[in-house]
Amino acid sequence: MLDVSGAAVPGANVGLLHGDGTQLLTMVSEANGEFNFTKIPAGSYLVTVNAYGFAPFASAEFAVAVQQDYEVPDVSLSIAPANMEVTVRPTDLIAAEHISAEEKHRLVGIIPNFYTSYIHDAAPLNWKQKFSLAARSAFDPVVYLGVGFGAGIEQATNAYPGYGQGAAGYRKRYAATFLDGRTSDFLTNAVFPALLHQDPRYYYRGSGSFKSRLMHAVGSVFAARSDTGRTVPNSSYLLGDLSAAALSNLYYPQANRGANLVFSNAAVGLAGRVGMNLFREFLSKRLTTNVPANGRF
Repeated sequence: MLDVSGAAVPGANVGLLHGDGTQLLTMVSEANGEFNFTKIPAGSYLVTVNAYGFAPFASAEFAVAVQQDYEVPDVSLSIAPANMEVTVRPTDLIAAEHISAEEKHRLVGIIPNFYTSYIHDAAPLNWKQKFSLAARSAFDPVVYLGVGFGAGIEQATNAYPGYGQGAAGYRKRYAATFLDGRTSDFLTNAVFPALLHQDPRYYYRGSGSFKSRLMHAVGSVFAARSDTGRTVPNSSYLLGDLSAAALSNLYYPQANRGANLVFSNAAVGLAGRVGMNLFREFLSKRLTTNVPANGRF
């Protein structure tokens, strides 16, 4: 490890991090500037270096195989500008912090509001984080109460009469409502966003004219943010909504199956998403707990 003049840099704090940003080992560089980590399990890593008077250094991510010696190339430290401090953190680590905060968003402290981001420049989620957030939202305890309420309304109005009445009919309606929600959640918020590299969250605007906020809320059903930050057609939601509706043919009464069921369920899902986005934009912030004050942490 050398400075820009080619001199060794002793006494630097050297960290070995997993590819996801979690720290594995630390050490201090020797008098000749060298450092050495031994008995490292196979995997992906990166090296960070912090030395007084120098700008922080972070290597590119690299892979280490079993019983392989690996030499980190080009560890050259530049002089730190006066009064400047830089912290290098992997994007996945920042996204994990954002998810942790979003999982505390609850309407009136009870109902999950995990998919509303009040951080305008939130870090993109990797595919594992998309599935983790979908599971956290889909199986929140409050969801089971909502499913029970929806199944009760269907029972009272005798929706889908092929299910019958009584306890058996209620159980079938409960199961169908539960499956509708879970397949929709995972397909629109995890499966297709992971495949198409799109962000499943709604980004709260909170400023501008009523018309601009209205257009943003409705438009977010049809346009999404990609993992690279571009605005793209919201294919994840539209494909997920149609796919979930198509799957409902597997468990709805025979008399109700067919194209009409698919498109009616898809239309209900689409209308529900529009209504939810309008609620998110105009009402949810004042009712949600643990919202960051200025759209940032």
